[in-house]
Amino acid sequence: MNYIFAFLIVISFICAIINGKMDVMTDEIFQGAKKAVEISFGLIGIMGFWLGLVKIAEKSGLMEIFAKIINKPLLLIFPDLKENKKALSNIALNISANALGLCNAATPFGIKAMENMQEENPKKDHATNSMCTFLAINTAGFQIVPATVLAILASNGMENPSQIIIPTLITTSIAFVSALFFAKILEKVRGFK
Repeated sequence: MNYIFAFLIVISFICAIINGKMDVMTDEIFQGAKKAVEISFGLIGIMGFWLGLVKIAEKSGLMEIFAKIINKPLLLIFPDLKENKKALSNIALNISANALGLCNAATPFGIKAMENMQEENPKKDHATNSMCTFLAINTAGFQIVPATVLAILASNGMENPSQIIIPTLITTSIAFVSALFFAKILEKVRGFK
């Protein structure tokens, strides 16, 4: 991937030199850098706010309550994790953080859930069905509130960034259900033994 980006940059410079547009390219580089800094500062604020809320919810036990609420549906998705309460709890925390659009907050829970599942894995060099299913639904990225995208849109001056919430909910719901469906189909076809 690095070679591709390096190739594109070199080609851009060559085309700018050939067309006599080096001054335009230089201006665009600086404008892009300025915009990147503005977006980053916008993201820092919104991510700090949401991560703070998640931390408060975690410390107050709200995340644990949510984890208990979705525990039964999770047992339907991950039936072989009945005895692994730590993994189920971390999966629940991961899904709830992802649902709030806090991928950065969800990642540690996801890693911990995979570690918990690996501890119980009899074949350490193969992923279990639960690990594959979790990876599939985590990759689908179900979101109720796409906080990061909202922050980017707001920092770019969009008047009503919240208008993407319903389309995002529909799209991520379809992706989540599809990922779960195909993971369960493939589990039956090439399941972990």
